[in-house]
This record gives sequence, C-alpha cells and structure tokens, in this order.
Amino acid sequence: MKLDVIKLDGGKAGSVDLGEDIFGLDPRADILHRVVRWQRNKAQQGTHKVKTRSETSYSTKKIYRQKGTGGARHGDRNAPIFRKGGVYKGPTPRSHAHDLPKKVRMLGLKHALSAKAKAGELVVLDAATSDGKTGALAKQIKDLGWKRVLIIDGAEVNADFARAAANIEGVDVLPSMGANVYDILKRDTLVITKAGVEALEARLK
Repeated sequence: MKLDVIKLDGGKAGSVDLGEDIFGLDPRADILHRVVRWQRNKAQQGTHKVKTRSETSYSTKKIYRQKGTGGARHGDRNAPIFRKGGVYKGPTPRSHAHDLPKKVRMLGLKHALSAKAKAGELVVLDAATSDGKTGALAKQIKDLGWKRVLIIDGAEVNADFARAAANIEGVDVLPSMGANVYDILKRDTLVITKAGVEALEARLK
C-alpha cells in the first residue's frame, strides 16, 4: 500500500510503499486482546499483601481455657475469626506475568499497525527532527491536528526532538524497538518516520 509522506510543517515529501504483510492485514481483535493482556499483566507490580495470623501484632496467649466455658475453643486473638486477626488466604506478592509465544506477539504488532492503517490513523513523517524548542514543536503538532499521538522513530530518537516533545501533553516518542501493541492502540494517531518504517519492516520480516 502507498502512503503520502509529510513534513512537520505540513508539506509533502513524496510517498512510501508499506508492506501489505505488516500494514495491510485484516485486524483481529482476539490477537490484539491477547497481546495487550500479556503486556498489562507483565507490567503489573503484584506487590499487594495482607498479614497472616503469624504477622499480626497481638498477644499469642490462649484467651481462655480449652474446656468448660460453654464457648468455642480458641487459641490466640490472631486467628482470622477475630477482629484485628490475620487474614486467611489473602493476596501475597507474586508475578502476574504469563507466557505468550513470540510469533503471537509479533503478529499482534502487525495487526496493531494494520488497524491504524485501516482506520486512516497512520501518518508517515519524513523525519522527526527539531531545534529542541518545545513551543515551536507544539505549534507544528497543533497545526497538524494531532492530539493523542505516538511517534515512532528509527533505531534512535533524535535527542533534540525527544527533549522538545517531552513536555507536550498527549505526545509520546519511541524508538522502533519500543513499538508495542498497547501504546499503539491507546493513541488516536500513529506517526512513523521513514526510518521507523524501515526499522519496523526489518524487525517484523
């Protein structure tokens, strides 16, 4: 598929051929869902924790004698049945990550790129360069009509461009190796530089 290439000032800079096997697929929601779920679970901290009866701060003295009271037999007040006692089978620190085949992860990235292309939310940029001034870049992005945008560059992001974009709300910049399904789908517009297109096609071949 052929797509026009633009400059940051809005001017035309020719066109580029995008591979049908990466940008021309029919997006599948089930694959995208699997990859996003894998990403979010892997990113989850899993630091939730409750105190068990061995960790609560209470007396370990037997509260009353075993027999003859007419009440149920109890040991100490740390038992889960009592107020301020330990919690039974509560959450403990653990990893929420699960495995997902590499082929499915790569297919998910292809389907995410194809989904943006099919929706008309994919823009190819000639180059992501800037003089490092946030105000000037913010004006260019506003004039282009980009609000929630992800910009994917080549192997490395231009340092001045990254610095200028750092304080602009709704603008994120990633190198090609950082491109992922969740960040692509979360944004309204996906912008890829010509270098980024080449790097992504080489990565996903």
